[in-house]
Amino acid sequence: MKKIILKIVKKPCLSFRSYLRFLLILWSYVQTLKTMAYTDLSYLKEITGGESSIVREMVEMFFAQIDEFKQNLNQFLKEEKWTELGKEAHKAKSSVLIVGMEELGKNLKKLQLLTEEEKEVDTYPDYVKMFEEQCDAAVKELEEELNNL
Repeated sequence: MKKIILKIVKKPCLSFRSYLRFLLILWSYVQTLKTMAYTDLSYLKEITGGESSIVREMVEMFFAQIDEFKQNLNQFLKEEKWTELGKEAHKAKSSVLIVGMEELGKNLKKLQLLTEEEKEVDTYPDYVKMFEEQCDAAVKELEEELNNL
């Protein structure tokens, strides 16, 4: 997040649209920090009928997927494979939504749409970094949640 803010400060001639997008990302980040809760298992518990073994299995599947998503997103970013980056963001979005990470899901959708048109390429690293940071925090939360199941 600090890198995003520094980019804005150093580039005062940003377009109005880029500035609004920055404010939206910043607002999303602040909302997440306010609650310090990245995940919400209520939807997952609802669709599983509260069956703790299924909830546990789905959360563990999320854990298994996160490292692969991080690796792929960073690889596609480094290699400037924007189409693949967008497809991976789409796959990751589905996983984060299962554990209630609504804001991150929205941001992954934005990344997916941006990559389809190869727009605002300089912001892609920020989205990937946000994904990594929020997923790392989510894993810690979910580990605690699993201990309480």
